[in-house]
Amino acid sequence: MLQAKSINAGYGPAQVLFDFDFSVAEREKVAIIGPNGSGKSTLLKTLMGLTTLYSGVVEFEGEDISRLEPFERARMGLAYLPQVGSTFDNLTIKENLRMAGYTLHKDEREERIGEVLDIFPILKSYVNERVKVLSGGMRQMLATGIALMRRPKIMLFDEPTANLAPNLAEEVMNKILEIEEQFGITMVFVEQNAAMVLGCCDTAYLLVNGRLSYTGSAQELLDNPRFGQIFLGVETI
Repeated sequence: MLQAKSINAGYGPAQVLFDFDFSVAEREKVAIIGPNGSGKSTLLKTLMGLTTLYSGVVEFEGEDISRLEPFERARMGLAYLPQVGSTFDNLTIKENLRMAGYTLHKDEREERIGEVLDIFPILKSYVNERVKVLSGGMRQMLATGIALMRRPKIMLFDEPTANLAPNLAEEVMNKILEIEEQFGITMVFVEQNAAMVLGCCDTAYLLVNGRLSYTGSAQELLDNPRFGQIFLGVETI
């Protein structure tokens, strides 16, 4: 469904990813893990067209999208949820959702807003509150709802549980997995909580210093007794 071949990418002259290959199939759940600074977020941004692509190809459903702008990729069905900056903090929850569905007919937009609020019922009590008063967990739920308004084919999550208490992080992740089950959306996660994300994904990619260190079964990587050393790049499989 989404594929990157021999990617070399970064920011201006600063290269971060080196000869990186990546692919995700329809309905697959993929975890991207690795130490801080290993290039995980850069990979998602590269898939979305937000970095400098020196060489390599990004394909979506068989079409080369390497030179498309981020908004063009979004129209094709890619949704990227950054760790911060994914909501309009001075607008209310309802206004954020309406903004996300501005291209939809009014009736369809209101119907989808209702669906989002049914998925995240905690947001209903704050629907007319400005986002800046919400907790981190509620903002993440809203950001997911904003992306869901467009019915994307694939969602790229950058640290969806960052800075959340363990019980709230689990709740957010469970809600995201419910969305995958209900709407059939392919999911890609960059996540620092490696144990949690590996436990709910099919495939894992481990990055160390911008290079691929492991790709394969998420559960097999989690169960490996040398997982800690592999994660830090001290050992390889």
